[in-house]
Amino acid sequence: MVKDLMRERKKKLKDSTIPGPEEQNQTAGEDAKATILQKEVGLISGVCMIVGSMIGSGIFISPRAVLASTGAVGPCLCVWAASGVLSALGALCYAELGTMITKSGGEYYYLMEAYGRMVGFLFCWSSTIVMKPSSAAIIFLTFGEYAAAPFYPGCKPPLFLVKCLSAVGILLLLLVNGLSSRLARYLQNFFTAAKLLIIVVIVIAGIVLMLQGNTENLTNAFEGASPSIGNLGLAFYNGMWAYDGWNQLNFITEELKNPHRNLPLAIIIATPLVSICYILVNIAYFTAMTPTEMLQSPAVAVTFGDKALQPFAWTIPLFVALSTLGAANGGCITCSRLSYVAGREGHLPKIISYISPKQYTPTPALIFNAFLSVLYIIPTEISILINYFSFAQWTIYGLTALSLIILRFTRKDLERPVRVPVFIAVITVLMSAYLVMAPVLENAEIEYLYCFIFILSGLIFYFPFVHCKFSWTRSIMRPITMHLQLLMEVVGPEDAE
Repeated sequence: MVKDLMRERKKKLKDSTIPGPEEQNQTAGEDAKATILQKEVGLISGVCMIVGSMIGSGIFISPRAVLASTGAVGPCLCVWAASGVLSALGALCYAELGTMITKSGGEYYYLMEAYGRMVGFLFCWSSTIVMKPSSAAIIFLTFGEYAAAPFYPGCKPPLFLVKCLSAVGILLLLLVNGLSSRLARYLQNFFTAAKLLIIVVIVIAGIVLMLQGNTENLTNAFEGASPSIGNLGLAFYNGMWAYDGWNQLNFITEELKNPHRNLPLAIIIATPLVSICYILVNIAYFTAMTPTEMLQSPAVAVTFGDKALQPFAWTIPLFVALSTLGAANGGCITCSRLSYVAGREGHLPKIISYISPKQYTPTPALIFNAFLSVLYIIPTEISILINYFSFAQWTIYGLTALSLIILRFTRKDLERPVRVPVFIAVITVLMSAYLVMAPVLENAEIEYLYCFIFILSGLIFYFPFVHCKFSWTRSIMRPITMHLQLLMEVVGPEDAE
């Protein structure tokens, strides 16, 4: 009886395939056969995706880390400006790659095309298992801390409560993204508008303070600055952490309307916009706080609000919480797409590439990433993990920029609607190499080696499950995939054949 029920549900799922863009243009009498995500992301939503992913908690919290590494106001502002330029150069490289290889997954397909499937798998392994879910966990923990702050004035909220609120945030975004991709995009647009609003408020408050003569910290701004090469690298790490997200739209290229136009245009609009916002916000901070006050502040934006926005200082924690949720929502969308395409390519279990035929969402990929994020909010010092894996992220950025140069020679046949000068890719590669090597050489810790070994440990899974495709692995995964498919009521490409 149970087997009959399973067969009946399997047949129902097979009949519930999702119409793709090509099939929607056919006559009404033809049946849709493709189970793919829909092209519904326009230019405005694309810009909001990039801006909303870039502006998270970093600009409200991490300016003190950049200042601590540079030692003075002038170099600090220079690092923020240079980080914006570097982000723009990297984004331009991604604009060419994204319009040349119009597949979702970001660096995943670019690295596979340039270096082969094994490198693509190692990127997928390190990104989906550690880097993206742990990064999301930090964002959610920041959300939990600011969401609890109003109930604990003058003291730090209990860690257990912060982690519970973080888990609630993860489940909330899982629900939203699982119900509707369109609803998730609308939510992202709302969060982006809220972020830009609070940034405008901070900048206006800073202008008012400057007009009142509060410019002491901006005069002799380079006095006392003597950053070492390693400290400068750490300053860029913290600055680029706040800028991270300029490549997020490349993860959903298959859902983007007219990607040859909208992808580069969204990048060109969003990246300079965020750079200008960050520089102006940092200038505003220094009109209200001395460098010493900024270094002692646990949350720079909150301290600024207490000094400059009374009696409306309470709005800062609220908008920081909304900002972190916006960054987390963007990460939820893009990380699930990476898992989705990796499952489609056979680099993750096939079930992760399945789609809900009712909601048009990659439900298994969303659940997979949410589960990992919840696991990463349990440890106390997860930020340490991110610090050690930052060099891996910049290794990926450097290899991706290098792949643009390699593909100029190995895949001359590919159409390139956007073609950036090669020197931009060269600068990005060199800067990435510096950001990888400088902190490691300055403070060579064994943890960096552990991270490198973890990345290579993915080969233990690559050879039996992907490269060799042993029959015993298929016999194990087939019943698991079938039962999970029936449980989640999702369909894959094979169900539409």
